[in-house]
Amino acid sequence: MKEFSAFYVDLWIEIWNHLRYFFEVVLWNNTIKRFFENIADYWDLLMVYSEDPDFNTLSWIMVVVAGLLNISLIIFLVLRIYIWIKRYFSFRKIEIEKNELIEEIAELNERVIDLVDEKNQILAMKVSQLGINARTGDTGDVFYPKQGGLQPAFSGASQGYTGGAQGMSMVSPSVGSPETLNQSQPVGPSRFVKLIQVDKEYAGRDTHIYMEDSDNVSLPELVTRFVNFAASKLKLYYTPRMVSYFFAGMAASKIIILEGISGTGKTSLPYAMGKFFDNPSEMISVQPAWRDRAEILGYLNEFTKRFNETDFLKALYEAIYRKDVNFIVLDELNLARIEYYFAEFLSIMEMPDPNEWKIDLVPDSKPSDPLKVINGKITVPLNLWFVGTANKDDSTFTITDKVYDRAISLEFDTKGEPFQAPETESIHMSSAYLQELFDEAFYKFPVSEETLSNFKILDKYIQAHFRISFGNRILAQVYKFVPVYVACGGTEIDALDYIFAYKILRKFESLNLAFLQNELTELINQIKKIFGKNAFEESVNFIKNLQKLS
Repeated sequence: MKEFSAFYVDLWIEIWNHLRYFFEVVLWNNTIKRFFENIADYWDLLMVYSEDPDFNTLSWIMVVVAGLLNISLIIFLVLRIYIWIKRYFSFRKIEIEKNELIEEIAELNERVIDLVDEKNQILAMKVSQLGINARTGDTGDVFYPKQGGLQPAFSGASQGYTGGAQGMSMVSPSVGSPETLNQSQPVGPSRFVKLIQVDKEYAGRDTHIYMEDSDNVSLPELVTRFVNFAASKLKLYYTPRMVSYFFAGMAASKIIILEGISGTGKTSLPYAMGKFFDNPSEMISVQPAWRDRAEILGYLNEFTKRFNETDFLKALYEAIYRKDVNFIVLDELNLARIEYYFAEFLSIMEMPDPNEWKIDLVPDSKPSDPLKVINGKITVPLNLWFVGTANKDDSTFTITDKVYDRAISLEFDTKGEPFQAPETESIHMSSAYLQELFDEAFYKFPVSEETLSNFKILDKYIQAHFRISFGNRILAQVYKFVPVYVACGGTEIDALDYIFAYKILRKFESLNLAFLQNELTELINQIKKIFGKNAFEESVNFIKNLQKLS
């Protein structure tokens, strides 16, 4: 034993010496140390060539450019390797979670079977307490266990029995009334028919979005891909600029309003977006008689005890199950007053915590209610956007500042011109990935301090001369809208120009413009003075139109 102990100690000493040799000699001297020596050799080689009289300033510039390109190539390769490793581990994590979920479902199924057996035993005890054998009745009927109750194999003439999944009842002249047996009432049918159907459709369905490599696109690629998809598949033509505004609007608000003359593609844009994300948009036609939330969500009928569900409510509920991008389109939303029927949504989506975006449906909860209706409330999910289309004519209501301040408004004033586009397929993208693209844009392209400073100067000028203020809500949207538009390929000034025109100057329509002609002209001069002569073209044109209309 002593000899073995000495051998074992010497063995581990030898192993330790080999490990130390590997790190100190092989790894350090032959790899790391040699790497830095190689860099010195490269520099010496450069110095040798630089002594040549023909090695001029242009040569040095090429050295710098080549060095930057080589360094960029190395960084690119390292990042690609990192992304591949990260994607591999993410895939492994999803598979592990899926296996855990399957095991949990199997355990729940076993538990359900145990509960059914326990229920059958309780029912058998209740029958035996009434003087009836659990297997054989007074008339010789034989009862067999069945899920949720007992089922007679043979029926006698003097006694009837029914049993099933909803409970059991027995009628017998010598046994008593049904109330004697049904001491616990069954759950019964749900008051939400459409929502329960959604539960059934998604029961056991894997809603995870499995994105291919071709779907991992950047924001500029996403814009180009949608433009080509709409043109090649749907014969709908949009400019990259308008599509960039739409995606920037999605980043800034959950409510987007598309305004303009008829035939310019307002309704077609969210329709095409639904097709593009492989999840058709739900089209809801607003009716002039809509006055409150019951028109859009439905209501509980106190007489029938059923909830009158709307297609809007069903689409909202279905979006909770999904992981992709969802759109609900309120077509002609200003045929009725949106601040009336959509008031609750306008309020709750102002809350900073999305977990508080809950809508009350019913005052109480029942066991038969849908799975996602918790304590009588339904959640507005983050993967859902509300898109409204609006016309401006005598048959519509004016959209108030309360709505405009909370939404992003896009103006459609021209019809798209047809063009040839390559055949492009739809995209499989999760809403989480789209949000990552937005977050990346917030990080890479924040609004510059110079632009913000100039914008604040313009804000003070507007307050002093027109008594109109931007407000913190609009500034918060600027911080999201501008970076995403820049990430899509636009410029910071153009994005800020669009926000100023359709969020701030729109408020001027309520002023008495006939007496403000000189002030509006001076505002144009002030804009050019702050941002440059050719900047803010959208805002300048908007102001000139205001002058014409007055």
